[in-house]
Amino acid sequence: MEMQHLARGLWRWTAPHPDWEPDPKQDSPDDWPELVGSVAYDRDGTLVLVDPLVPAGGWRALDRLAKGKIVHVLTTLAFHRRSREAVRERYGAETSNAKAKLPDGVETVEIRNAGERMVWIPEHGALVPGDRLLGTARGGLRVCPDSWLGYLGGRTDPARLRGELRRLLDLPVRMVLVSHGEPVLRDAKRKLGRAVA
Repeated sequence: MEMQHLARGLWRWTAPHPDWEPDPKQDSPDDWPELVGSVAYDRDGTLVLVDPLVPAGGWRALDRLAKGKIVHVLTTLAFHRRSREAVRERYGAETSNAKAKLPDGVETVEIRNAGERMVWIPEHGALVPGDRLLGTARGGLRVCPDSWLGYLGGRTDPARLRGELRRLLDLPVRMVLVSHGEPVLRDAKRKLGRAVA
């Protein structure tokens, strides 16, 4: 597993998702790339892992990052539990998304009625979404397909979701480390604004 070093104490890696299906119908709930992204953030002896998916041969790289640190796992939404339990068992990791139990230097941003809490890392201006923002083939961002909201039982719709996502423009976003697609490492705030307009 190759760790992409993005900034001091910040990494991203990808791994093949075991539930990926080839040739999905475009914009269906199964329409996402095989490789999904996870994020690691090291600050003051605490390693925060966001939506970690660790392939069978990937533990060595993560072991190096976790050595001697307190490990904390954050999950952006229920579908992204991925390797959370394996990480918890291997490193004795904490797994709370509650504000009172977040590690220093990490915040969550609830996307109301959308079943998601994005992770915000102010030190790097890094926003880590789960499924509501996706990377595009041309290096931009897009809001998830409407079909991805179907399991929410009508709690939100595309227009309300975009309204919620526009609140993210109040943050000084410098990068968006998406789970699905390529991360946005430059001009992220402008690309976010275009995606949620």
